[in-house]
Amino acid sequence: MKVILNVDVKSLGEEGDVKNVANGYYRNFLGPRNLAVPYTDATVAVFESRKAEIEARKDQKRKDSASLKDKLEALELEIVMPAGKNGKLYGAVTSQVIVELLAKKGFEIERKRIDIPGVTIKSAGNYHFSIKLYESETAEMKVAVKGDEEKASEVKSESRREKRSEKAAKAENTGNAESEENKAE
Repeated sequence: MKVILNVDVKSLGEEGDVKNVANGYYRNFLGPRNLAVPYTDATVAVFESRKAEIEARKDQKRKDSASLKDKLEALELEIVMPAGKNGKLYGAVTSQVIVELLAKKGFEIERKRIDIPGVTIKSAGNYHFSIKLYESETAEMKVAVKGDEEKASEVKSESRREKRSEKAAKAENTGNAESEENKAE
């Protein structure tokens, strides 16, 4: 079935594009959400009248993407995470960590747009990752991951305290259960 897209649809196309899709895809997904309209003479005429407006929006998105790419590539990120003596991190640097770091710097980027080779970073060092922008435009960025042994010792002592408190709570609960059993006898 031939349709014209009303809005940008990820993995299908942009506003105003004519695409061939399965009947069920249009009937169950695109149509009910008003993401596309059937390709008819009337809808073609409507989109022809809006063609200049649609192209102006696409040009603006391209310009915004190019300026964002320049700003992002000029930025150097540094993350300090708890790590052991050998540089292995307690935890990992994921796309969510990078999104939060970029948000602190004033950039609103979706987590899905960040592509880290190997999915996560698990040891200290310098790494490269990319951010998918508009169309085929990507920003190549660098991140320096530094391991902090002091934070690592804090993390270890916190986990030890948590384990001790959990053991104490379990012991208290089992102690109460035993005393109740003794009372019942």
